[in-house]
Amino acid sequence: MEVVRAVFAAFAARDVEGVLAHSSPDVEFSSVTGEHAGRTDPYLGHDGLRQYFRDLAEVWDELRIVPRDFRQDGDRILVTGRVSARSPARIVAGSTGWIWRVSNGLVVYARVYPSAAEATAAFEEVTET
Repeated sequence: MEVVRAVFAAFAARDVEGVLAHSSPDVEFSSVTGEHAGRTDPYLGHDGLRQYFRDLAEVWDELRIVPRDFRQDGDRILVTGRVSARSPARIVAGSTGWIWRVSNGLVVYARVYPSAAEATAAFEEVTET
């Protein structure tokens, strides 16, 4: 849980190296921003995360995330909260959610969902099986 909180803090500061310090070299990251940037595949590894931050700067003039609730099941962590984002083409405000997997103290997988409800459903679906 502390690793995920540290990544959120580094992200809020736009500290790419801070995010990388808590991420596995082969991390897999999928985000709504990636979809807006035209990506169909997840960001892979540290180079992928660096590309994510470049895409973020191109897609959004402003992006703020506020994680609120954290839930853990083994190596998986569900976080739900709020997002607000602005660009010349769109404004987004509402709930969002993330599913994280941590192994050996590093993030190995993270996915951003368009809503807290979608993230919660995906987390509970895997938990129940």
